[in-house]
Amino acid sequence: MLRIAVVGSGPSGVYAAQTLVQQREVPGVRVDVLDRLPAPYGLVRYGVAPDHEKIKSLQGSLRTVLEDERIRFFGNVEVGGPGLSTARLLELYHAVVYCVGAARDRLLGIPGEDLAGVHSATAFVAWYSGHPDAAAEAFGLPGVDSAIVIGAGNVAVDVTRILARGVPELAPTDMPQPALGALGASGVREVRMVARRGPSQGKFTTKELRELGTLPGVAAVADPAELGLDPAYADPGAALPAVNRRNVEVLRGWAEAGPAPTGGGAHRRIELRFFLRPVEVLGGPGGRVAAMRFERTAPDGRGGVTGTGVYEDLPAQLVLRSVGYQGVPLPGLPFDERTGTVPHAAGRVLRAGRASVGEYVAGWIKRGPTGVIGTNRPCAKETASSLLQDAGTLARRELPQDPLEALRAAGLRPVEWPGWLAIETAEAELGRSLGRRSVKIPDWAGLLAAADGSG
Repeated sequence: MLRIAVVGSGPSGVYAAQTLVQQREVPGVRVDVLDRLPAPYGLVRYGVAPDHEKIKSLQGSLRTVLEDERIRFFGNVEVGGPGLSTARLLELYHAVVYCVGAARDRLLGIPGEDLAGVHSATAFVAWYSGHPDAAAEAFGLPGVDSAIVIGAGNVAVDVTRILARGVPELAPTDMPQPALGALGASGVREVRMVARRGPSQGKFTTKELRELGTLPGVAAVADPAELGLDPAYADPGAALPAVNRRNVEVLRGWAEAGPAPTGGGAHRRIELRFFLRPVEVLGGPGGRVAAMRFERTAPDGRGGVTGTGVYEDLPAQLVLRSVGYQGVPLPGLPFDERTGTVPHAAGRVLRAGRASVGEYVAGWIKRGPTGVIGTNRPCAKETASSLLQDAGTLARRELPQDPLEALRAAGLRPVEWPGWLAIETAEAELGRSLGRRSVKIPDWAGLLAAADGSG
């Protein structure tokens, strides 16, 4: 029997486990899926916006995989921490597949970025998604009138939408009650989403962009003069990919509708700005952000932009940067700081340029933060194929004992599948007590108490 550990229970980890147990070439494969968190599903639970229930429903298919009798889930197990090194993990299994994602956000690298009120979009998403590491985050929303979101991808669109949405639209979701209450008390009236390049180069998908223009009580606007700086905007017949072309048409519709200040039924305003590069965060009283300074950019004819020396200050009491993710080194694994990934060949971890027998990677830690959820399936399949090719060598090593016993002996408290089901039950009960549907428990103590049946 080949016993394999998969580290990470997000889509890449679950798809890797599914491929390994469903293949027929190597019989008797058993997989333990380990996660630092007590709850499975990774970014599907803690990264997909709570008001995007169709995407969140993917949890159902991930659940089916994790309920396979050949797969065990061990939550609350931190690999690389004091209780379980990567070397010790490899002693307990024939092979280990690391699917740990890319958890660190990129910085803007500008003066004033350390002021109060400047946060990563990653932290904001984690907070409103109930990630236990973010339970104590504070964004000062009651004191915010204007917010700026830096970025032009779907995460930037998500946080912009959540800031502008009203409580009636968010209450039916599984958003934690503290986050819902804070957003309900928010003073935000204007959200600007700012990109350094043009509308034809936005990374958001059309469905998410269009949704900003359909929010109840929210006016979505764009300046036709600013959009017109993009040559592809001025030429509707420009050879653009279909998604980019549709994005331009959505923005054209907003621009042609004319200015739409708050009032007249719209109590909040979303403004999309382009060709503005952040150069400094400006402070105000109490060391908190008061505005951001941007430099106007212009197309350089090669797909990039260049500065023009013209500056504009925009007011903001909250700044959320959404300019990409980076992988985080895992103690004991090689790591390429330049790419933010673990060096590999077709998923096989490389140490000093040579494949390390028994160590593999899949997902963002393998290829970088690219693609959509579905991209993880072929990525995981490639890695699983490499592992199965090595099965003959891997299976020769005798394992000492059931890994679960060893984890407990090391002082770890793994949350097994029944513990996760107990968390689900507790979250459903919490929702009923609040007059809502299932509501996430957002803190470590609450999750572990629920898993133990004492919550």
